[in-house]
Amino acid sequence: MIRTPLCDLLNIEYPVLQGGMAWIADGGLAAAVSNGGGLGIIAAGNAPADYVRGEIRKAASLTEKPFGVNIMLLSPFADEVAQVVAEEKVAVVTTGAGNPSKYMKGWLEAGIKVIPVVPSVAMAKLMTRIGATALIAEGGESGGHVGELTTMVLVPQVCSVTDLPVIAAGGIADGRGVAASFMLGACGVQLGTRFLVAEECNVHPNYKEKVLKANDLATMVTGKRLGHPVRSLKNPFSRDYWKAEYSDMPDEELENLAVGALRLAAKEGDLQKGCFLAGQIAGMVNKEQPAADIIREIMEEAEPVLKGACKWVK
Repeated sequence: MIRTPLCDLLNIEYPVLQGGMAWIADGGLAAAVSNGGGLGIIAAGNAPADYVRGEIRKAASLTEKPFGVNIMLLSPFADEVAQVVAEEKVAVVTTGAGNPSKYMKGWLEAGIKVIPVVPSVAMAKLMTRIGATALIAEGGESGGHVGELTTMVLVPQVCSVTDLPVIAAGGIADGRGVAASFMLGACGVQLGTRFLVAEECNVHPNYKEKVLKANDLATMVTGKRLGHPVRSLKNPFSRDYWKAEYSDMPDEELENLAVGALRLAAKEGDLQKGCFLAGQIAGMVNKEQPAADIIREIMEEAEPVLKGACKWVK
């Protein structure tokens, strides 16, 4: 059985975190992942504080194991959600799309373990200095908001500048990805796209079907012009947005084109106007399973890969 220091740090059975997928990662999915031995994460996204509080309490009613909340720092409700997680005594907070420095002291005083997503070495150094518990080094292969560096490049550089546990994310969907992450210096992994097709994931069936039918070239990145690139599955919306991005359309109008598109995909399954966020690894995701089975399967796959790594050493 694979066990790393991250398991003891977070009181989990397997060193696997579930990604905070906005409009998708609710209390039910988070509880299922935690009950399966990983760390489930509720996505706050752009949701108001009352919604997040409700999902936290829902997860708490479904599991006695630790779970976390992901806070997207660009959200207009970030301040209120930051207070809610402290009041509800959530075990872990992960953060993305910004710098969580102004919240760090309050969260740590509340006994929360804070694990920011870092897309660069500079951010990893800053988060280490201000007291982060661990770091998620997320490469641009991932779905949703992405940085410039790939997981293969980012993870070892982050591991070289911090003594904190590092969790690899982006482009991981099976045991080979887990084993590779460990070889790069990580002591845990975060999966998003693979959990999109968990049986407990309440995303629209059309969303799951698009992931299951995806191939290796199924995703594209849009939004670079506006400074916040996003990876999603190719469809009429993403192609139209890409064309608009390289037109003379004003930035404000371009920004408005994407408003509500993720919700249309996740909740309504709108294949034309929805934005279906997913990572490049979607082409390897080909079956729907319970969350617990996903976790066990990838860890069982990783063991023989790790044991076989020494066959090349003479």
